[in-house]
Amino acid sequence: MIRTILAPFTFVVHITLQLLNLALWGSLIIVLGLVKLVLPNGKIRSLWNSVMHWLMFSFGRISVLLIRMFNAIDIEYAIHGELAKDRWYLIIANHLSYLDIILLIEFATHRIPAPKFFLKRELIWLPFVGLGAWALDMPFMRRYSRAYIEKYPEKKGKDLETTKAYCEKFRTVPTTVINFVEGTRFTPEKHALKKSPYTHLLPAKAGGVSFTLAAMGELFTNVLDISLLYPNNQKHPMMAMLCGTMTKIVIDVNVEPVPELQQNSQRNESEFRLYFQDWLNNLWKNKDTRIKNLLES
Repeated sequence: MIRTILAPFTFVVHITLQLLNLALWGSLIIVLGLVKLVLPNGKIRSLWNSVMHWLMFSFGRISVLLIRMFNAIDIEYAIHGELAKDRWYLIIANHLSYLDIILLIEFATHRIPAPKFFLKRELIWLPFVGLGAWALDMPFMRRYSRAYIEKYPEKKGKDLETTKAYCEKFRTVPTTVINFVEGTRFTPEKHALKKSPYTHLLPAKAGGVSFTLAAMGELFTNVLDISLLYPNNQKHPMMAMLCGTMTKIVIDVNVEPVPELQQNSQRNESEFRLYFQDWLNNLWKNKDTRIKNLLES
């Protein structure tokens, strides 16, 4: 009751501190990213990247500390399998809120290598976030629609080339690549519009994940199937968190084997696409059931 009454005041103070936290660490990362442009490849650049990753992890840790400060919250981690900092992971996660990104950065701290998000090209203009992500070598993707490819056939395959070029940077250092395969945040309106066959998820798009696997699939140790839940604040989790009324977050992690790669199988390209989409659909169906069970429990 008291938290509800104080929600407007909490929102103003909390969002101010969160923005200052983003501005501080984002600015430092951008400055170090500009310096990195003149550094030679090798140990010095690797060390520089480690410092920048530490800054990103610091942003995530402090952001979650602020969430705990303003919310009487229980953050529950359920990890089914072993994790390590010296491996390569592909995270496939559902997407409910911008809060997901903060939570995944904080989750990676001390557990797995620094995460790399595949971002929409338009986000590079977002203050602190865009240039900070650029400095951290995160891929900015420009996806071409089927209609666009038909009109400009010379663009076919360019998105895959971009993915491969970025992924080359991840080959020498253990890395976590994060892909929100729904392509957008879940809302009831989008769920109805897309006629999703799932209860708690939008349909999964195989394109981005298959590009990543094609570029560096042989490096991945495991796929991490992560389910993010805000059980008591499902409609507007970000607003609930900023207003101090969020009570529970669940981060459920399944450590899965990497699907069989095309280059290691007898399948042709079209057969592999069908195989991979079936694999992803099956994973998504199981995730939907798991989310349902977690919410009911």
